[in-house]
Amino acid sequence: MKFGFIKSIAVFFLVVALLTACQETGALIEEASTSSELVEGTRQNHDSHGHNHDHNHDHDHNNHHDDEKLKEIYAGKFEDKEISDRELSDWEGDWQSVYPYLLDGSLDAVLHKKVETNQDKSFEEYKEYYSIGYETEVERIVIQDNTITFYKNGEGKTGEYKYHGYEILTYDSGNRGVRYLFDLAGEADGLPAHVQFSDHSIYPTKAEHYHMYFGDANHETLLKKLSNWPTYYPSNLSGEEIANEMIAH
Repeated sequence: MKFGFIKSIAVFFLVVALLTACQETGALIEEASTSSELVEGTRQNHDSHGHNHDHNHDHDHNNHHDDEKLKEIYAGKFEDKEISDRELSDWEGDWQSVYPYLLDGSLDAVLHKKVETNQDKSFEEYKEYYSIGYETEVERIVIQDNTITFYKNGEGKTGEYKYHGYEILTYDSGNRGVRYLFDLAGEADGLPAHVQFSDHSIYPTKAEHYHMYFGDANHETLLKKLSNWPTYYPSNLSGEEIANEMIAH
């Protein structure tokens, strides 16, 4: 009888031990499962962060690539297939000639910078070169919708202009340029019959400045005009601001 009682107690403690072990094991399994989910979640977040990082890197790389490409185009290095037609609205705005700023010395810093960078001309030679290039009687141009207003001595005359297409020029240096051509619609006294824009771009984009070739001569004749290229910047810029823009480019 005594032996049976001891045996029952032993069995009881064994069962309790087994139940306790099972509970602890279940807790460990649950804890391990929870930890696994946390680890997996952290990994996914890390992958997501990594993906965003890669995307940003690609975006930055593309921006860098675009900047480099724009510099090449600005320098006259591009392929024919990259050129697109453009509308007059690309040059819309109120523009002023830079010629007066060259004459009054506002652009001297630009010329000194060219002397330091290129070392192919003296300051005086650059001054003469740009005096010929910038020379014009048209001190202001306003472009709106399909019209161009040319100002001489404060008096403006407006005409409607239609797109004529573009022409590609190859210079002696091997670099190239694109001129966008427009024709006066109808006839108007005191207005050029033909206008050509060159702003170093080759597809639709808002111009920051431009060179304009204009006159009553046909486009073929104007395309040969290489020594005089009146240049226009936004009218709200000062001479100093224009100089800074030129140096930056």
